[in-house]
Amino acid sequence: MECCLKCLGGIPYPSLIATILLYAGVALFCGCGHEALSGTVTILQNYFEVIRGPGDGLDVFTIIDIIKYVIYGIASAFFVYGILLMVEGFFTSGAIKDLYGDFKITTCGRCVSAWFIMLTYIFMLAWLGVTAFTSLPVFMYFNIWTICQNTTVLEGASLCLDPRQFGVVPIGEEKTVCAGSEKFYKMCESNELDMTFHLFVCALAGAGAAVIAMIHYLMVLSANWAFVKDACKMQKYEDCKSKEEQELHDIHSTRSKERLNAYT
Repeated sequence: MECCLKCLGGIPYPSLIATILLYAGVALFCGCGHEALSGTVTILQNYFEVIRGPGDGLDVFTIIDIIKYVIYGIASAFFVYGILLMVEGFFTSGAIKDLYGDFKITTCGRCVSAWFIMLTYIFMLAWLGVTAFTSLPVFMYFNIWTICQNTTVLEGASLCLDPRQFGVVPIGEEKTVCAGSEKFYKMCESNELDMTFHLFVCALAGAGAAVIAMIHYLMVLSANWAFVKDACKMQKYEDCKSKEEQELHDIHSTRSKERLNAYT
């Protein structure tokens, strides 16, 4: 029981909560974002008749493939980063301090905490940019979903969807789909449109959760840095105090020997 209580007492619960939130946000963003991009490709090919350009030209399908590879990198990178932050949390916990002593935790842990604070702050800014970027497809699909809803309310309304407005296709290519056409109603009634829209919303929520996790990590790392800084000052104070006590003890011993020699 004492061993279990010691182990539970040494777990850095704030870092654990932040890590769980980070993993949940990254998994939600990467998984939903990947599937939403695949659904976007299906919608463009089936309903707007957008085809992949020949060669290695930079078209919308190539950009989607690049974003998918970026998602793979984000998933693997932040999986490792979450582990590193958990290790840092264990390193600055009270159990490690009791095991290795104040000196090691203050000399190494102070530099590690300061480095992770700077790195986490940069990642927080990066996730803010990712959140803003993810809101763009949510806004686009919300417009498309609103147009589909309005066609069912306003009969005879002339509403069209033009991918050129969003920069999906070049200006010279006309891929407009208007209300009243068979493709328009098939797209509005399809599961691809509804599923892709909600997947992008979930990806946006995951990016927001990652931002919250980064902010939580900043608070935890700042507290850890303050802890090791105070521990370093305390260690210096203890060293100075023990040194002064040793000097006083040496002075007292020297005087005692002098008195004994004088008496002799």
